[in-house]
Amino acid sequence: QVQLVESGGGLVQSGDSLRLSCSASGRTFSVSAMGWFRQAPGKEREFLTAISWSDGRTFYADSVKGRFTISRDNAKNTVYLQMHSLKPEDTAVYRCAASRGNYLVATNYGYWGRGTQVTVSS
Repeated sequence: QVQLVESGGGLVQSGDSLRLSCSASGRTFSVSAMGWFRQAPGKEREFLTAISWSDGRTFYADSVKGRFTISRDNAKNTVYLQMHSLKPEDTAVYRCAASRGNYLVATNYGYWGRGTQVTVSS
C-alpha cells in the first residue's frame, strides 16, 4: 500500500500563488507516477497534472497549463503543485494520487490522499 498526505491548502485572493505538497510513504518503490486532481461542488473530478516518477515527463490539463507546475523531489518522496494566478474557479478540494501504470491515464491512479481545500476569493 501507498499512503499520501497533502498539505498547503488555504484561502487566498484572486491572482495569488499557492504551493501544495504531497508526501508518499509505504510501498513507494512500486509507484510509477503521481498526479493531482480536483473536485468542486457540482463538478466532475478533473485530472489536472501528472509527473512520471522515473523520467519526469509531465502532463497538464488545458485549464491549468501555463499557471500550474508539477514537480518532484525523489529524495523526499514528495510531489508539489505550484499554482500561480489563481482564479475563483480554481476553488476545489485538491487531491494527490499515485499510479503504478502510465502517468497519462487517469484511471491508473489507485492511491489517494484525503485532499486539501483551496479557496480563491474575488
